Amino acid sequence: MSGESLEQILQGIGIPEDFAQRRGLPVFREAQSLVSAGPNILGREQLLEPVTAGQWVGMRQAAAAEGIDLLLVSGYRSYDYQASLIRQKLDKGQGLEEILKINAAPGCSEHHTRCAVDIATPGVPPLVEAFERSPAFGWLEKNAKDHGFTRSYPRDNAAGYIYEPWHWCRRVQPLQ
Repeated sequence: MSGESLEQILQGIGIPEDFAQRRGLPVFREAQSLVSAGPNILGREQLLEPVTAGQWVGMRQAAAAEGIDLLLVSGYRSYDYQASLIRQKLDKGQGLEEILKINAAPGCSEHHTRCAVDIATPGVPPLVEAFERSPAFGWLEKNAKDHGFTRSYPRDNAAGYIYEPWHWCRRVQPLQ
């Protein structure tokens, strides 16, 4: 962590301090307790809170028992990391309003909570809508709730984010 406050991080990338409030979005606290959830599709260790990590492992094993391969793309993200994703897109000339339909502002990402996972499966590029046509998505739709996960961003979701069939989260409480 950089030591900057959330307000400073938001200001540094041009997001108004009242952004979450104006959009009706929850603000999440950064995780404090993290454990390994295993490597992601690039071989980088991903972190989750202990209960969520256990639920992820159990869900992945249950899916595998039915011939479904669930792959971890992303777990915990700090405010700083979330800001860096937005900065990279700004540096490439993308507009902030468009970016904030795809990437949550720092403080608003469920990934801060340590309870969210982005999931992929072999044969489908990660983080694309085509994931919804995979057997893995069908399995998640039927079984994820039994492992404590729900899909956060259906089509036309209230948060205003793009449809994310790959994003699943164990429910957590926002700061507000």
